[in-house]
Amino acid sequence: MAETVAHAETGSRRALALDALRGLAILGMVMSGSVPERVLPAWMYHAQDPPPLHEFNPHLAGLTWVDLVFPFFLFAMGAAIPLALSRHLERGVPLWKVVVRILTRGFLLGSFALYVAHIRPWAMSRGPDTTTWLLALLGFALPFPILARLPARWPVGLRLGIRAIGWAGAILLMASLRFHGHHGDRFSVERSDIIIVLLANVAVFGSLLWLISRHNLLPRLGFLGILMAFRLSAPVEGWVGWLDGHSPLPWMLQLGYLQWLFITIPGTIVGDVLLRWGKAEHDTAEAPAWSAGRTAGIAALMPLIIVTMLAGLQSRWLWQTTAAAAVLCGLGWWAVTGAATHTEKLVKETFSWGAYCLLLGLAFEPYEGGIKKVPDTLSYYFVAGGLAIFAFVAFTVITEIWRRPRQVRLLIANGENPMIAYVGAENLVLPLFALTHLHRLLDSVATMPWLGVLEAAFSTLVLAYVVRLFTRWRVFWRT
Repeated sequence: MAETVAHAETGSRRALALDALRGLAILGMVMSGSVPERVLPAWMYHAQDPPPLHEFNPHLAGLTWVDLVFPFFLFAMGAAIPLALSRHLERGVPLWKVVVRILTRGFLLGSFALYVAHIRPWAMSRGPDTTTWLLALLGFALPFPILARLPARWPVGLRLGIRAIGWAGAILLMASLRFHGHHGDRFSVERSDIIIVLLANVAVFGSLLWLISRHNLLPRLGFLGILMAFRLSAPVEGWVGWLDGHSPLPWMLQLGYLQWLFITIPGTIVGDVLLRWGKAEHDTAEAPAWSAGRTAGIAALMPLIIVTMLAGLQSRWLWQTTAAAAVLCGLGWWAVTGAATHTEKLVKETFSWGAYCLLLGLAFEPYEGGIKKVPDTLSYYFVAGGLAIFAFVAFTVITEIWRRPRQVRLLIANGENPMIAYVGAENLVLPLFALTHLHRLLDSVATMPWLGVLEAAFSTLVLAYVVRLFTRWRVFWRT
C-alpha cells in the first residue's frame, strides 16, 4: 500500500476508476474478515476454508468473492506503478533516485507489516480488555507522524523530528508489549502481516521490472515466462528448489512471493494504457461512438461475468463456466468495437486484456487440482486478474463515460487512503465500539447469521466514512 498503490494520477487526469477498484478491494478485505464464522454458506468464506469447522483443505477447489479482494488490490497496485513512477521521471528525478525510492518504499512496507501484526488487539490479548483497546488506539495513532504527508513549508528539521518521534514511539510500543501465540511473547520478525509482506515484494519487484521495460513491453512479458519456469522447477530438486527454500530474510523475501507478479504485471500493462490515456488531449467535443444503451450494456456485462465465474467455479461446473466465459467475452468484444473517443479506446483495450487473462486462467483450471487461492494456482492468478480488469472497466464507464464519480465516491475516498482503512478496522473502529459498548448492542441485535453479516457491513460502512473524513481532510498515509 505504497505510493504506487495510493496514487492514480495520469498526467493532469486522475484515474478515479482505479481508486474505486482499490477502495472496493480494501473494504472487501475488511468485510470478509468481519462476517460471522461457521454459520454462513461456503461462498461467504475462502473456498479452502469452508464452514462449519473452517478446517483448511488444500485439495478443495473453488473461487468465492472473498478470494478476489486481495488480487483486486494487487492488480490496482500494478496499474498504479506506471502512473506513480512516470511522474517522478517526468519531473527529472534521476533514475538512481527513483530506484532508491522504490527500495525505501519496500523497507517501509516491510516495517509496516511487522508493526501491523504486533498492534492488533488479538495479538496483544486473547480476551482484549480496556487496556488492550487503548493500546490498539495508540497503535493506530503512531503511524501518522511516520507516514502522513507533512506540509512542505514546515522546516526540514521539524519534519524529521516528527518522523523520529513516530518511529521511536512505534519501536517502543512493540518492544514493551507482550503477545501470545507460537511466536513467543516478545517482538518477533516472524510475526508479520503476510498481506503487507506480499504487497512489499510485488511493489518493489514490479516497480523495478516496469522501470526496465517501460519503453518495451516484451521484457515484462518475457519475465512472466521466467516466472513460470521458476514455478514449475521449484518443487523439483535443483538450484531453483534450493533458492526457493533459502532466503537471507525468510520472513520478508521468498521466491514464492514473486508468483503474485502474475497478477501485478498484467496490472502494469493496464497502467501503461492508463498512462497513455491520461496524457492524451481529451477534447470535450469528442463524439462518442457508443450509444447510452451500449455503455449501459458494457457496465452491466462486467459484474455479470464476475458473478458467473464465481458461481460456476465454486459449484465446479467447469465446462459450462468456460463456455459461458467464451460467450460473454465474445459479447463484450462485440460491445467494445468501434471505439472512437480516448476513453472508449481505453475501455476496449483493457477489456481485451481482461478477456485474455480470464480465458488463459480457465485453460489452466484443470492444472494443479483446480483453481485455488491457497495453495495459489496459475488458474487463480489469471482468472482473478481478468476479473479485476472487468471490475476496473465497469468503474471506468461510471466515472469517465457517464461522468458520475459521485456514485462511487465512498469507494474512491477509501481507495485513495487504503493504509488507514486496512489498519483502522481493528485498531480504530473495533476499539471505539468496544470502549463505548456499542459492540454489545450490535451483538444483541445480530441474533441470526445474516444479521451478523449486516453487523459486519455496518462496521465496514462506519470505517469507510471515517476514512473518507481523513481523505477529505487530506490526511494520507504514504510510504
